Amino acid sequence: MTAAAKRIAIVTGASSGIGAATARGLAAAGYRVVLTARRKDRIEALAAELTEAGHDAMAYALDVTDRAAVDTFATAFKKIAVLVNNAGGALGADPVATSDPADWRQMYETNVLGTLNVTQALLPALTASGDGTVVVLSSTAGHGTYEGGGGYVAAKHAEHVLAETLRLEIVGTPVRVIEIAPGMVKTDEFALTRFGGDSDKAAKVYAGVAEPLTADDVADTITWAVTRPPHVNVDLLVVRPRAQASNTKVHRES
Repeated sequence: MTAAAKRIAIVTGASSGIGAATARGLAAAGYRVVLTARRKDRIEALAAELTEAGHDAMAYALDVTDRAAVDTFATAFKKIAVLVNNAGGALGADPVATSDPADWRQMYETNVLGTLNVTQALLPALTASGDGTVVVLSSTAGHGTYEGGGGYVAAKHAEHVLAETLRLEIVGTPVRVIEIAPGMVKTDEFALTRFGGDSDKAAKVYAGVAEPLTADDVADTITWAVTRPPHVNVDLLVVRPRAQASNTKVHRES
């Protein structure tokens, strides 16, 4: 048993990619992991996998953009140790002049308001734990723009500002706010979703990049940050593959 044993960690967007990997990492670290996502079958399968491996896990189908549902979910917890705001994603890569406002709206709703909804609803339980941690999974997109990324960059910048502001506002309480900002991460769904299921466009994102980050790489980073001593706050951790120097400078092998 670890010091984190039976302390509750909630992970949003846990049905795949970084969210699922983070759930595995926190479960292995001894947390009782609560998996949330819209795809109930996915999180139930992951919860079963973790339970079979001897961990403590449960699944709860949740749309983070549905505030009433989030508030209902939050009533189940008096104390939680960790909240990982992972739910989000990108849609489209069109220029500002021609991009679809509906894509921008959906990205803002999921990435920003979803994070706001869950954080607001669970902040009392995080505070009541006496040692709470809020993780906001932003992106290097929130720290530097690039062509074709306007909507996603705007949403991730808003998430960065949310984390930064919350940290200022709750200083002195027993809750720390950690922002993890990954660069190029190759997962099964991120780029595919961004390009509407176009596998060729999705593949081009990673073309020639020998070793983009994996979901496990990011999950390992999140788990490390969360398991630092309570007085240690990792305000912002930017993690990229070695081949990526910036959002627009990537080494690609021929």
